[in-house]
Amino acid sequence: MKFFVDTADINEIKDLASTGLLDGVTTNPSIIAKSGREFLPLIKEITEIVSGPVSAEVAATDYYTMRKEAEVLRKIADHVAVKVPLTPDGLKVCKELSDEGTMVNVTLCFSAGQALLAAKAGAAFISPFVGRLDDISYQGLDLISDILRIYENYPDYDTEVLVASIRNPMHIIESAKMGAHVMTSPPSVIRQLYNHPLTDKGLAGFMADWEKSGQSIL
Repeated sequence: MKFFVDTADINEIKDLASTGLLDGVTTNPSIIAKSGREFLPLIKEITEIVSGPVSAEVAATDYYTMRKEAEVLRKIADHVAVKVPLTPDGLKVCKELSDEGTMVNVTLCFSAGQALLAAKAGAAFISPFVGRLDDISYQGLDLISDILRIYENYPDYDTEVLVASIRNPMHIIESAKMGAHVMTSPPSVIRQLYNHPLTDKGLAGFMADWEKSGQSIL
């Protein structure tokens, strides 16, 4: 499973990238607004830190403006994935950009039918939102399972399932067990994967025994 981080915080991106576990970055208008930074220079800076896909989302909803914005975004760097909404106009833009060799991340997916449309439009990534489905008492992970099952039936589809709106480590683990290609989550959720009480307890025991031995490696 590829690990993307869902943030525009440069310090967080640099820190996670230094571990070697970061494969890409996703952003959206809300994340950009929260950063307080200018959009285009910020995306450019992220692409200079991360060599994998960096999702930059269009701000328009109509075809013509989305197409113009996409032209600006994809010129930032070759590994920018233009992010478009799962709407008729968004899929039209997706088809055109994909045919021209640009990665497209189709976002705000909430049904298997929508995911099927995105794959047919040539999306590089489909972003189903598991957490938001959980919020309305729908099992978000069931959607991941359905999409993966459909895509497996059609080997010609190259679309990768990018699990989004992740709220906790189990969303990551369960998606990985299903075979989801990518996950994107806030930095805090990625860091929760490190944590286990037995790891903490074991390390504390090792350190206590080492101190008692009176030895030093340095």
